[in-house]
Amino acid sequence: MDAEPGTRWADYFSCLLRMWRVSATGLPVWRVSLQRPGEAEQRVFADLDEMLAFLRAETAESGGAEETETEAPMG
Repeated sequence: MDAEPGTRWADYFSCLLRMWRVSATGLPVWRVSLQRPGEAEQRVFADLDEMLAFLRAETAESGGAEETETEAPMG
């Protein structure tokens, strides 16, 4: 899910989120993957916390972490 330098997470980003539950050491755990539309590559995460850490790190690079929107962008 790496983009060209300077184009990552510019102003808007969409992706397909997949979640599935597995039993790890007898306890249910959610696995997660993210995939950009039209791309074959996907990024798989061991749990929700790992995915959230990835998204926080990615959006912090572009300065998006400080901004919050109450509505999804149209278009």
